[in-house]
Amino acid sequence: MPYVISSLCRDCVDTACAAVCPVECIYEYKGEDKETFPNQLYIHPEECIDCGACEPECPWQAIFTDESIPEIFKDDTLLNAKIMDRKDEFEVARTLEKSKPTPEEVLANKRKWGLEA
Repeated sequence: MPYVISSLCRDCVDTACAAVCPVECIYEYKGEDKETFPNQLYIHPEECIDCGACEPECPWQAIFTDESIPEIFKDDTLLNAKIMDRKDEFEVARTLEKSKPTPEEVLANKRKWGLEA
């Protein structure tokens, strides 16, 4: 899996990454199983072309290559891969304008998930 959206996206769901994705491989979960698929975006591992356009666009710094994802988020690689088994419950993420987080908000979100910046 070239790129992975981590838990840092959870409940933040900024779609700037989806706006720049040339192959529309960033998805939102639309099903009922919110325990398995929390409120965040997901990258389809077989559709991602490893272009890297999404990573710098994420204001929450939630996107990593699968090789560089912090250990604390390793399970997010598997979570993104689960999209392949239940693709009918996902839709390509629609681009919505959102105000960008402050550096302090980004740092607080990282700390919330156990990632010291």
